[in-house]
Amino acid sequence: MTQEVALDSVIRQRIRGLRLARGWSLDALAARCYLSPSTLSRIETGHRRIALDQLVPIARALGTTLDQLVESAEDEDVVIRPQPDHTRGLTVWLLSRERSLHGVTVAKMRITPERPTGAEQLSVHPGREWFTVLSGTARLQLGERTIVIQAGDAAQFSTMVPHAIGAHDGPVEILTIFDHDGERAHLHASDDQQP
Repeated sequence: MTQEVALDSVIRQRIRGLRLARGWSLDALAARCYLSPSTLSRIETGHRRIALDQLVPIARALGTTLDQLVESAEDEDVVIRPQPDHTRGLTVWLLSRERSLHGVTVAKMRITPERPTGAEQLSVHPGREWFTVLSGTARLQLGERTIVIQAGDAAQFSTMVPHAIGAHDGPVEILTIFDHDGERAHLHASDDQQP
């Protein structure tokens, strides 16, 4: 019941806030959604229950959707509570929701020297990859080159070049962004390599 009252209050605040942001009086919004100004005033102030048949025209008049007007004010749509996913020498925390941010995945990775390295670990896939080193030192195998990336530095490269990221002289933590192909190649390929 308390959650319903809180959501009801948020909906009322959104209606009033959107109306005021457009510079509209109660009369102006009431005329656009075919309600009386007194009904709209009682809705905004909490002196009248909000009915679905009133919310639809109010949302339409305010240039929003019913979903946006009534979405929960809880933090679950904002806060991501990443769970670690462990494989040998690698722990991954997904920091974005599935298929969010226009198809990219953001992840924090902790790589230790126990992570398998070698030519068989190099992957190739369409696109580009980016990461920044949060702590430690990363070793990027990029084709025939080995590049050392220090904490605070970032790397960006074509993923059509065979590549692998490893730890150099101890554990390394990186923040990385994958497109769909990179996510499949790096995060799901490790599922097949679990001991």
